[in-house]
Amino acid sequence: MTTIDFAIDRGGTFTDVYGACDDGRVFVCKLLSEDPDRYPDAPSEGIRRVLEQALGAPIPPGSIPTEAIGRIRMGTTVATNALLERKGEPTALCITKGFGDLLRIGYQDRPDIFDLEIRRPDIIYQEVVEIDERIRPARPDDPPDCLRTGIGGEPLALIRPLDEEMVRRELTRVRASGISSLAIILLHAYTWPEHEEAIGRIAAECGFTQVSLSSRVMPMIKAVSRGDTTVVDAYLTPCIRRYISGFRSRFTGHAAHTDLMFMRSDGGLAAADSFRGSAAILSGPAGGVVGYARTTERHAPGRPVIGFDMGGTSTDVSRYDGAFEIVHESQTAGVRIQAPQLAIHTVAAGGGSRLFFRNGMFVVGPESAGAHPGPVCYRKNGVPALTDANVVTGRLQPAFFPKIFGPNEDQPLDNTAARRALARLANKAGTAGGRALTPEEAAAGFIEVANQTMARAIREISTMRGHDLRDHVLAVFGGAGGQHACAIARILGIREIFIHRHSGILSAYGMALADMVEDRQRPVSANLDAAALPGLRAGLAALRRETEQRLAGHAPNDGSVSSRLYLHLRFDGSDTGFMVDVTTMLDDPAADSIIARAFHRRHQREFGFVVKDRKILVTDLRVRATV
Repeated sequence: MTTIDFAIDRGGTFTDVYGACDDGRVFVCKLLSEDPDRYPDAPSEGIRRVLEQALGAPIPPGSIPTEAIGRIRMGTTVATNALLERKGEPTALCITKGFGDLLRIGYQDRPDIFDLEIRRPDIIYQEVVEIDERIRPARPDDPPDCLRTGIGGEPLALIRPLDEEMVRRELTRVRASGISSLAIILLHAYTWPEHEEAIGRIAAECGFTQVSLSSRVMPMIKAVSRGDTTVVDAYLTPCIRRYISGFRSRFTGHAAHTDLMFMRSDGGLAAADSFRGSAAILSGPAGGVVGYARTTERHAPGRPVIGFDMGGTSTDVSRYDGAFEIVHESQTAGVRIQAPQLAIHTVAAGGGSRLFFRNGMFVVGPESAGAHPGPVCYRKNGVPALTDANVVTGRLQPAFFPKIFGPNEDQPLDNTAARRALARLANKAGTAGGRALTPEEAAAGFIEVANQTMARAIREISTMRGHDLRDHVLAVFGGAGGQHACAIARILGIREIFIHRHSGILSAYGMALADMVEDRQRPVSANLDAAALPGLRAGLAALRRETEQRLAGHAPNDGSVSSRLYLHLRFDGSDTGFMVDVTTMLDDPAADSIIARAFHRRHQREFGFVVKDRKILVTDLRVRATV
């Protein structure tokens, strides 16, 4: 029987399905992510349609057989949308006593220094439980019986033991209020997790169905971002679990045995049962980065690449130069997240971005028409969007666009309706400007505004970080990318554009090319010098064995697991650090000097300076294993 491997990207507007048969045939399906009148779930509907084509037999909705499915790789916006819309699981926060407002206060930064009214983002937890416990760095006068040693070797002092009876009493009360998800963040738990683990055991006994410990979610220093990440994990993981359960329920046969994996924010695949909310924020866009990185390596080996992924709701831009650029601190929907993520910059400019004429200016977005009702040309009583402007200017030809619109999903894009919508905007702009505009002129104006917005985002990830764009290839993909590629390249001075044959579904195709990844991190406290090297090597070797062991069962030939080793470095007295890849440096006798030079180069490029003769501290070990 024919077996088909699926790779699926569920975007904000369209869901892309890539199906590869074991006999060499390839099937592609693109459908609206939301069309409640026709199907309840776009990914499973896309699988059903591909199976019908491949097997040549009708398959009723809701009874998709798994016998013909080899594996499923998926990127989903479920977690992202739940965070943006604040529709995650009701969550309670457990935190060290006296620090109940820590995450609300945050870092007291001002996103816009000239804004006279700073609006703090809404917190995503409902209740705070302050835990009577305390451990801190040791002092010379601490009594010996309270001294402890952290995972990273730091001397600690247990000032106040955990009051387990109080914990049980408070968690029983919170669970009785209907809250079933719990985030636990204690000071210094990244290096001494015993109290968090004890609270986690009590929470499970009290009936909490989701318990996220900061010492497991992200064992790094900085309680604020570590705490935010843990709250996000507790808030979103139940949503993901429900989605996975619902997705599997749409299949008949041995659905539980289907090889189902999800794309993580760092560009690696994770088994469905271990896919967590804190790793799901960039699940869909990450597939696109893997896709263009793998395909341009064959087209332009050794050349740096700018990824330009323009979809229906937003545009994602990123950079690849032989290795994925990973960031460990980011902010999404007003929430700080300290977890490995691909360095992807998103702007609200996509095919579905709405068009307005406000205050004498053409405005594109950030509001989106989405998939339902969508742009005017979708024949669903939609609103003017960038896609309509591309239809009016002829950049989108209805004759060559999928005929999936109208009551029976068999009609092309509606050019006439799009022209009427742009004509209304042109009249409004003409009245304000004192000169009549044609629909084509108005459409061209909106397109130029969108192009400048997207070009600005590309400069932020390249020019502003010391990279010369003229050396780069522009890898264009996404459903709307080709309509704007040449204009973007012209604005930026890029001379070469690469468009893969699967560019319209490259995020899905990238998931088919992605590796399974296991990532482990452990705190450490050391100076970067020759004396610390043996301990750092031993720590990384132990972490490498642990990480690779978790992937050994997935290796095709019993052991083809590869790993990259990292040290998290920062200057003494600074709170800003970088993960530096030291895989090829550790075996050198002068490894400390080589690693220090690599850190200096990175610091110089990012900030324009280095602090000479300043000690470099090692605060974390990290291993990323792939298969």
